[in-house]
Amino acid sequence: MSGSCGSGKQGKNATEVSKNSGTECIVWQAELVYDIKAQLGEGALWQPEQKLLYWIDIVGSELFIFDPATGINERYSLPNNPGTVVPLKNGNCMIAFYNGIFEWDRETQNLTYFAENPEEAAGRRYNDGKCDPSGRLWVGTCAGEKQCALYRVNGDRSVTKMINDVTCSNGIVWSLDKTKMYYIDTPTQEVQQFDYDDSTGEISNGKVVIRFPEGVGSPDGSTLDAEGMLWIAHWGGACVSRWNPETGEMIGKVEVPVHNVTSVAFGGDDLSTLYITTVGAWLDEEALAKYPHSGSLFAVKTGVKGIPAQFFEK
Repeated sequence: MSGSCGSGKQGKNATEVSKNSGTECIVWQAELVYDIKAQLGEGALWQPEQKLLYWIDIVGSELFIFDPATGINERYSLPNNPGTVVPLKNGNCMIAFYNGIFEWDRETQNLTYFAENPEEAAGRRYNDGKCDPSGRLWVGTCAGEKQCALYRVNGDRSVTKMINDVTCSNGIVWSLDKTKMYYIDTPTQEVQQFDYDDSTGEISNGKVVIRFPEGVGSPDGSTLDAEGMLWIAHWGGACVSRWNPETGEMIGKVEVPVHNVTSVAFGGDDLSTLYITTVGAWLDEEALAKYPHSGSLFAVKTGVKGIPAQFFEK
């Protein structure tokens, strides 16, 4: 498995081809989209019907809705720290908190309880998550070493533990043919692949398919493009990387002028814009001077398109 960067499609933001260990690599540059000092920007989600980008500030307890057509970023206060947001077909969304999964009504801003967080009593909050191809919500928790888990939240409100001994549950996506699931527990520096049964929502035969090399940060949020490649945000690495999960090779990189990069989502009218969230908290004066737009929203066009987000089916 290689941490070097291979060839990729060239978009308008691509720089000259560079070489790493003899392998060609196109490096793209992310551009500032919305200047905001989110403490822990996360959870990027493109709502395909509304054509809006939903994202969150976990520490700031806020939900943002960014409209690229107008440049307006709406802000909504939330009662506690959100971990992820996924869309509903009725135009609302589901948000995962410390105290469970809730439906958020965009018109009234009301929250309606839907399902539990089994680790609420232990003080462990829900973190990153997405809906699988059949509309089940997969969301994990984040806290002490190997004290957490990944859960599947079903339409009947039941919550099923799927993976044990997790430390910080993060990026999760499914292959285009709906037979594999890719999952990140950030401190492991790895991406695991599981066989996935879309009819039942069961997973099996976990194995490591990507290992992050030293010195590039840690894997955080992820998304899948229309070619079946993984895009992974680098916490502590100032970039987003593109990987071939079949070979374990890194085949592209987006440089982001922020130290901690957290989540990614393809959006725009044709799903060709990659949106990127970042972190503004926990930086000293030197880091803030080097990365003045920490916490802001970025984007890049790479010449690659994404796939639509899956709605939650309840």
